[in-house]
Amino acid sequence: MNTTITLLPGDGIGPEVVAEGRKVLETVAAQFGHTFTFTEALIGGIAIDEMGDPLPDESLAVCDASQAVLLGAVGGPKWSDPRAPVRPEQGLLRLRKELGLFANLRPVTVAPALMDASPLRADVVRGVDLLIVRELTGGLYFGRPQGRSDDETGRAAVDTLRYTEAEIERLMRVAFDLARQRRKKVTSVDKANVLASSRLWREVAHEVARDYADVEYEDLLVDACAMHLIRRPADFDVIATENMFGDILSDEASMLAGSLGMLPSASLGSKPPGVYEPIHGTAPDIAGRGIANPLATILSVAMLLRSGLRLAEEAAAVEQAVEAVLAAGYRTADLASPGQPTVSTQAMGDMVAAAIESSSK
Repeated sequence: MNTTITLLPGDGIGPEVVAEGRKVLETVAAQFGHTFTFTEALIGGIAIDEMGDPLPDESLAVCDASQAVLLGAVGGPKWSDPRAPVRPEQGLLRLRKELGLFANLRPVTVAPALMDASPLRADVVRGVDLLIVRELTGGLYFGRPQGRSDDETGRAAVDTLRYTEAEIERLMRVAFDLARQRRKKVTSVDKANVLASSRLWREVAHEVARDYADVEYEDLLVDACAMHLIRRPADFDVIATENMFGDILSDEASMLAGSLGMLPSASLGSKPPGVYEPIHGTAPDIAGRGIANPLATILSVAMLLRSGLRLAEEAAAVEQAVEAVLAAGYRTADLASPGQPTVSTQAMGDMVAAAIESSSK
């Protein structure tokens, strides 16, 4: 199999973790007889610095021509001036919009070896295996009008929260289809007691649910969901929600697994390529120090293999390798208990690659 994969390392720790993701992909290719061709392109702050654009047209074209995209992270203090007309995050939003990536899948599982890494009790996080399906191209992040005004009355800003019936329906159908492959339960999260957009969301969600009589369905307000993710997280299977709620809830859910450094994601549309990335940010405070956790990126590689390239056996090999390395006691700094030895970003990637090699012999 000859496949083109675009790498978008981005900013901060992005280049470090993407390098380990590539290492794992190269190991998979060697062990399973595939050929992966890699093309690297600019996005985010580094793209602004070099090209004046957070997503140059050249980068978008390379992504569009590939079978899958592996992304690091974008942004950082250097580009964080709220008055700046061009920001790194605009590149990420444009990438999602231009590629039609409307469904963001964020799985949250708790590895047995990391039960003690979560700030919650082991009996609360045991058995957690949930999937957040986040709408990715609508809502507050894309609504218009959007902007700021300064005049004699003071400063003001506006963001528009807008959803259409079609946007909601296609996201909900993805959630229900995925639930059928899992434990057959969908929780739709909204704020229907306050927001008109959420009332439309709930109305359309109910209409879609009628086509999936074999799947259990429930509505939950976003504030209640935030509470229950901490109180009873193992009760959730698939959580479907709009853009901003999904962004916030998935970061909260990362603490169930012990660290943002453990959570992968896939952003998918109606056709390839999908974009696969860790949900963490650029972590500028540790960038260049070689201590970032690459496992979220490596698990994103597993999602890329399974969802993007239809290579289920290879994806399972990556996931099992991650479990084996964690079970052997290896930890990056974000996962380690006080006084526990840690390994570097590169060493963690090396050990996962070695585990893949040993398992395929």
